[in-house]
Amino acid sequence: MIVARSLLAFALLAVAADTARAAAALGETIDRVQPRIVKIYGAGGFRGLEPYQSGFLISAEGHVLTAWSYVLDAEFVAVTLDDGRQFEGKLVGADPRLEVAVLKIEAADLPYFNLAEAVEADAGTRVLAFSNVFGVATGDEPASVLHGTVAALTRLEARRGAYETPYNGPAYVLDAMTNNPGAAGGALVNSRGELLAMLGKELRSSLTNTWLNYAIPIAELRDAVDGILAGNYVARAGGDDAAKAADPLTLELLGLVLVPDVLERTPPFVDAVRGGSPAELAGVLPDDLVVFVGSQLAPSCKALREELQYVDRRDEIRLTVMRGQELREIVVLPAEGETK
Repeated sequence: MIVARSLLAFALLAVAADTARAAAALGETIDRVQPRIVKIYGAGGFRGLEPYQSGFLISAEGHVLTAWSYVLDAEFVAVTLDDGRQFEGKLVGADPRLEVAVLKIEAADLPYFNLAEAVEADAGTRVLAFSNVFGVATGDEPASVLHGTVAALTRLEARRGAYETPYNGPAYVLDAMTNNPGAAGGALVNSRGELLAMLGKELRSSLTNTWLNYAIPIAELRDAVDGILAGNYVARAGGDDAAKAADPLTLELLGLVLVPDVLERTPPFVDAVRGGSPAELAGVLPDDLVVFVGSQLAPSCKALREELQYVDRRDEIRLTVMRGQELREIVVLPAEGETK
């Protein structure tokens, strides 16, 4: 009996020691990841929309990967680091088809995730989700951390409200409540702190009508981010007058009327489409949001007008619009009278 009790006590001590080591290792992982997470503040408030989301550093020079959302449609987007320092986040570029964006802050020697070193996970992998969920962190407070596992790797088939999400590729489905307000753009890592994925937006499953907690694997985003950093999916820099068309296209020639341009970054929503115009014949509708002109990002009414100056009025133009939460590519042909 004494021997049995001694063995039991030894086993309990061993379990306690293992638990303590696991807790210490988990704490070390959290401490290592936290400085790479940022809080992002921008547009919001309308219809109860939260003016904040999450992101994480992907370069020592201050590049931030986050979700492409209405939060970034602001004159001033604030990026707050883990130590409480706040910077203005300049939009480098975005790919709305994958719902990702890259911001840049003027800072250096920052801790960051190297996207090339991101790893993959299997079902059952223990994970940590870092984000500014519910806007809990406002200054130097740490980001929220949720612990869970990967329930499955599946294809994302969901809708936001009544609309399909633009992204329908592979996603990690999680068993933790990770995709609440403010969490979009946060980082998913494994127990060693290795980057796995970016947390997505709030979604409801179109198959089961239940809320999804998911993250998009970095492998699905890496090419888009590399493209943004290489100059693709970005707004054209001004000053290249030589490349402008001699007889450029205009909104009037397309038959498009945008919403009033009252802010520096007023999103280019279509307010009206003139009857019988090239835009109407192509299928552009009121309330469409113009996202791309060709391969150039159009983040504002002003940017859209400027981008049209590089297109000759005789040439067809490819517009990518967001209708609800669905992205559509529309080819607009020049009016017959304008081709002669």
